[in-house]
Amino acid sequence: MDGIGSNEGYRALTVTRCSPHIGAEIGNIDLTRPLSELELAELKRAFTENLVLFFRDQKIGHDDHVRLAEYFGPVGSHVGKKTHSGHSDDPRVRRFHFDENSFDGISGNAWHTDQSCAPVPPLGSILYMHTIPPNGGGDTIFVSMYAAYEALSDRMKTYLEGLTALHDGVLIFGDGTPRAEHPVVIRHPESGRKSLYVNGSAVRWLNGLPKGEGIGIARFLIEHCRSPEFFYRFRWEPHSIAFWDNRCCHHYAINDYYPAVRSGFRVQIEGHVPPAAP
Repeated sequence: MDGIGSNEGYRALTVTRCSPHIGAEIGNIDLTRPLSELELAELKRAFTENLVLFFRDQKIGHDDHVRLAEYFGPVGSHVGKKTHSGHSDDPRVRRFHFDENSFDGISGNAWHTDQSCAPVPPLGSILYMHTIPPNGGGDTIFVSMYAAYEALSDRMKTYLEGLTALHDGVLIFGDGTPRAEHPVVIRHPESGRKSLYVNGSAVRWLNGLPKGEGIGIARFLIEHCRSPEFFYRFRWEPHSIAFWDNRCCHHYAINDYYPAVRSGFRVQIEGHVPPAAP
């Protein structure tokens, strides 16, 4: 496989869990060079088991960023008509820069999973932040949708089987952005675990139910998914990376640092149609 290095001199990665349900920090890894087959196998296992991976002190360039993404799938593009992120000097990489001139807000300061409005949402996203606010701020919260699903009663799990929801991208990114229907409960293709696939940024009701009931159940699920028992709050440091699985976690970028600078780049990975859980 292109971009895979030799196993010579191999040192095992370290995987340090961040919370009971989600997140792990990866050590003993240098993302400025190709990974060996053993490193990549360990990294993929850690990604499946922990939903979001964090890396520290990684001064990567665009080629390094894209190489990491391509280990997991083809690099994708943003489907939104309008976004708070911008273009970089590499068409594969989007720039996430916010400062005292960011009067119209920042990207991601709402509970969401990336571009669930797409017919084929991205598998994952990799965000590299080279500059963070000097006094802290700009943390990102990640929430396990496995934990959210598993905390539901058996009666609610049965009730949700076979239901779908409309994910409306126009609500987030403006006219011309796609809309798509996806199952409310999906099964992760690698882990086999069931996950809720409903988020408050794109979903307003569940399909196939009376209107009031569909809206009410959607609101319940959206609020349920915000429970602190299911999440981990990641504190950024300069040259940190977060790599999350859009199929089984939500995230929220906290906008508490204006007018300080928070700046970095993101690459997203093409995914597959979310599979309904049988």
